[in-house]
Amino acid sequence: MADSSAVHWHPSAAYLYVLHLDGPALAWEYLRRNPEYRHAWKHHRHRPQHAALRWGLRLLEDPMRDARDAHPDWFPDPSSVVQVYPDADPTEDALPFHLWHFPGRKHLTHDGKRLVLTTRLVGRMLRMAISPALADGMAYAYAVRAGCQLRERWRAIEPELSMLDTDSAHHSATTSDRPGRTSMLHMHTLQALDGTLAGASQRGVAEVLFGITTVAERWYEDSDLRAQVRRIIRRGQTLMGGEYRRLLQPGSAAQGR
Repeated sequence: MADSSAVHWHPSAAYLYVLHLDGPALAWEYLRRNPEYRHAWKHHRHRPQHAALRWGLRLLEDPMRDARDAHPDWFPDPSSVVQVYPDADPTEDALPFHLWHFPGRKHLTHDGKRLVLTTRLVGRMLRMAISPALADGMAYAYAVRAGCQLRERWRAIEPELSMLDTDSAHHSATTSDRPGRTSMLHMHTLQALDGTLAGASQRGVAEVLFGITTVAERWYEDSDLRAQVRRIIRRGQTLMGGEYRRLLQPGSAAQGR
């Protein structure tokens, strides 16, 4: 992301939050760095619906806000969004809907058709699209979009639904998953992308990511390190340019390629 400071992207600690982002949040991190999107925000933010659909959004979101504070409203809904409707035939043990009883830090928006709730708990995020027909205290049901990817869509929301279980939520609050290789790759990719947007050379990016000593030893024509850095930079540019949409689909947040 372009910045007046030449070294704003150097501290790796500034990117640690990326290790705990899900697919839609990662998609936002790539999109908000896109110079054309930033131009659209600057010139069309007072007419957000006019320009948002091009980017897969219902409304434009401020690119200065990272995924910890931004709540982009994607269109169509990512597979990880849980659809919530009134239960037309509730059983005796049906749970009543109480919005503020859900655990975690909450953010509530209205997209013109329904309420969208985002709740975050220890690195996990649950997004719920709440039907306008659902009122507080009513029995409710979850809905998964039908189609050939039904199983993948259910798998995408199943871990997030576990947040609604009191015991699971307590367990999540005391334990956290160790970031995987793909999470590390996204962190390095975003850091490298910021470096290139700030005007850094490939070697300069490599020195920040892997250290000056390592680069001095392994940076030469056709070296594996040089090829790796080129791939990382190309990957970031590709995701920023539009492939971020893949991260909104079932299982795509775990893809490292």
